[in-house]
Amino acid sequence: MTSPEPALRHALVQERAHHDRCRTALSAMVDGAQEHVVTGADVSASGADAEVLGYQLRSHAKAMRELPEGPLFFGRLEAGRQSLHIGRLRITERPAEPPLVVDWRAPVSRAFYQATARDPQGVSVRRRFGWAPGSRGDSADLTGLEDEHLDRGESRVSDIVAREIERPRVGPMRDIAATIQPEQDDLVRGDLTMSVCVQGAPGTGKTAVGLHRAAYLLYTHPQRIRRGGLLILGPNRTFLSYISQVLPALGETGVRQSTLGEEIAGCPVRGVDGERAGVLKHDVRMAEVLRRALYARVGGRDGAAVDSVVVPDGSYRWRVSAEELGRIVAGVRGEEPPYGVGRERVRTRVVRRIQEQAERRAGPQSGAWVRRISGARAVGAYVDAVWPRVRPEEVVAALLGDPGVLAAAADGVLDGEEQKALLWARPPRSWKSARWSAADLVLLDEVAGLIEHPQGYGHVVVDEAQDLSPMECRAIARRAPFGSVTVLGDLAQGTTPWAARSWGTVLRHLGKPDAAVVPLTTGFRVPGAVLALANRLLERLDVEVPQARSLRGDGELRFREAGGDLPGAVVGAVRDALGREGSVGVVAADGDVERVREALGAAGIEAGGADELGARVAVVPASVVKGLEYDHVVAVEPAAIVEAEERGLHRLYVVVTRAVAGLEVVHGRPLPW
Repeated sequence: MTSPEPALRHALVQERAHHDRCRTALSAMVDGAQEHVVTGADVSASGADAEVLGYQLRSHAKAMRELPEGPLFFGRLEAGRQSLHIGRLRITERPAEPPLVVDWRAPVSRAFYQATARDPQGVSVRRRFGWAPGSRGDSADLTGLEDEHLDRGESRVSDIVAREIERPRVGPMRDIAATIQPEQDDLVRGDLTMSVCVQGAPGTGKTAVGLHRAAYLLYTHPQRIRRGGLLILGPNRTFLSYISQVLPALGETGVRQSTLGEEIAGCPVRGVDGERAGVLKHDVRMAEVLRRALYARVGGRDGAAVDSVVVPDGSYRWRVSAEELGRIVAGVRGEEPPYGVGRERVRTRVVRRIQEQAERRAGPQSGAWVRRISGARAVGAYVDAVWPRVRPEEVVAALLGDPGVLAAAADGVLDGEEQKALLWARPPRSWKSARWSAADLVLLDEVAGLIEHPQGYGHVVVDEAQDLSPMECRAIARRAPFGSVTVLGDLAQGTTPWAARSWGTVLRHLGKPDAAVVPLTTGFRVPGAVLALANRLLERLDVEVPQARSLRGDGELRFREAGGDLPGAVVGAVRDALGREGSVGVVAADGDVERVREALGAAGIEAGGADELGARVAVVPASVVKGLEYDHVVAVEPAAIVEAEERGLHRLYVVVTRAVAGLEVVHGRPLPW
């Protein structure tokens, strides 16, 4: 309940004074971090230890300097005699004294998100603060506060939280530390060892949950996470630009945010696949085809002709027979190590057989002797012949360029028509001149993982995971073989030809079949009227996901018939939207984007692109709008959006759910729902 006016004014004066004190303390913390960099350089330590210490101090000082400006706290808890302000990072005047602000991720802060009148968790009063939109942290911007007296059984929907959720979307995505809901908090604070999949309906905050979970894990397990690393994977650079400021706003910098394409980009993409070839290359059956193609090189033509390995050693000549060599290679093959490891195991076991002969004759041999025998020309020549060095590009180029190689590797896996679709029409003269497609990079990464397992991350957050192919999932799995994953997505928004129909399939390919699938169905972003339209579309999609419900009764849904002048109708809709507060996203089928942009330009309306986050009006192709949000969305000719691709209805579902305040559908053709 809001305090009476005099009491409210008094409380605001006190809280503004506390914020000024926090601002002074934070400045001292920033200066202190820089001072530690200087003094740390004088600390007596060994070379390696000094380097690690210096890196840690410099990283901390850099993170402190780069903290975005803004309010330093958003909540307060009264629990017994204890009063705690909750903010995005811990602020203290002296390390040994109670903090002025407690980090939202600290265990004591959990009650801010979870306490209720029925279960107050020791909290008597929960206070939320209202800050002026766009505040850079001036105390005068603290304009209001709300108190819930949980000890009196008082519970209410916070007006401050509602206003924050509904605040216009202009610029990059904001953090939600001030507005996290209990079901979101449960996911954010999940244990590091547990992988989780969030099936989030539009506007339920699944992306924000994933980013806040990353920030929570970095705070709770700093050494374990930083040792293994943390990776955020998004669908494209536009999306990553949109979310790029969330983690820095929460005090976490230096986290790698990338696309899967960037992670596996060992070669430039200069080729384009036909539709069928592209789909086949993403098919999980290709994993077996590639494995066969790689291991077909073991025991190669030259190796088959080797009767034995003979190594001169002074007056002796040590010999390993062809039968023994065959048993060595078969034994290593049976262990199924990475290809590169297997090659070295063969070498090691051949040398061991020679060492056993030498020790029976002359006693124990030195390490130098073992290294000399290991480097002997005869041993190296045999290993090269029977388990040759190979590059992923050689394997894939031979597979796609040689019908015989493909037929042998794909026998019983791919039929003749599928093999024909995969083969390059004009094979390159060598793998070095191959024109690799984007799908080829997935194949190359699969082979690279068979040759040598990549170093994994401690945790990987994967957004828009419903669009991943089985082969892309395997590429991600190789980057988290022992770490955990947070999988975010919505099966209803799957738009790729290989989009998932069930999370069980995705999780199995990610190597996390036991991960829990948790639905988020309460929408905070999308107005109820817009979500009702989306739920009508949902009934026509071939996925089983629960319908979403919106907590918001505001927002607008309008339809505008274009008659014979679609561009003119779009201009009219945009002008109407500009009469309201907030950003405007004009979303059209990819082939119509330029026509829409030209019409707006001719009408004197300046429009940016999807990657221009500060633009008031953005014209966005339907193919890249996923994950973005605008206060007002103008959806242009839904029938064209649906017809543009195989899963066009799914794409339209994405388009209409980008609206935060209002959606206007402009159409000259019958609507596809």
